[in-house]
Amino acid sequence: MAIVYLLIAIVIVGMNIEKLPDVFSLIIKSAFGTEQIGAGAMGYTIAQAMMNGIKRGLFSNEAGMGSAPNTAATASPYPPHPASQGYVQMMGVFIDTLVICTCTAAIVLLSNQYVAGSGLTGIKLTQAALTEHIGNAGTYFIAFAVFFFAFTSIVANYAYAENNLVFLEHNHPARLAIFRLCVLGMVMFGAVADLPLVWTLADVSMAFMIITNLAAILLLSNSAIKLAKDYNKQRKDGKLPTFNANEYPELKAKIEPGIWDNH
Repeated sequence: MAIVYLLIAIVIVGMNIEKLPDVFSLIIKSAFGTEQIGAGAMGYTIAQAMMNGIKRGLFSNEAGMGSAPNTAATASPYPPHPASQGYVQMMGVFIDTLVICTCTAAIVLLSNQYVAGSGLTGIKLTQAALTEHIGNAGTYFIAFAVFFFAFTSIVANYAYAENNLVFLEHNHPARLAIFRLCVLGMVMFGAVADLPLVWTLADVSMAFMIITNLAAILLLSNSAIKLAKDYNKQRKDGKLPTFNANEYPELKAKIEPGIWDNH
């Protein structure tokens, strides 16, 4: 779905290539507040742009929230080294935010649908913009794409949460049933509630996740740096990076037996 979305965005940019300078100009002016300098509001504008950019960026890529490691931890990485998992996750952040979100910005800003204060926002704005570019098919494509993006996100995050509950030994059938009902309730609420309220609740939820996960990241940072150096050194030496837990006794004691055994 992401590849199809990217291809459509490339086609739209090609169809409107002469408008790109104006689009970049609008993005820069909006991001850095050059239009507000005379009004003395530049500092506030930049602060707002950074705050909203960070919030929406975190929503798109979940960087630092600790969700993606649930998937990475179940993978059998190649090269067989923990650092390779980290580099793959870093690439996911790049694709989600700099590629997919830039596609959406291009689709919207190359249309005539974006009017400040018009009230047309969110998916409705994207649908209107894509419809302007490719006709009525745009409305259905966005609905189709968002359905699958949302469905896979809901299923994945549900799986992460339930596996964590099981790991923490909260796997009593009654508790899991209550958790599943809460998930269904939040899905329904998110579908019908006002968009600003949904964004606010999402921001608060992500903040709690980030605060918790960043504490773990700080505690693990020395190990991460050590493993990254080991991975890069093996690559530089022309070797296939392979993690040997015996070389890191301080880490081996914390690793579950059998996961990184060097055969």
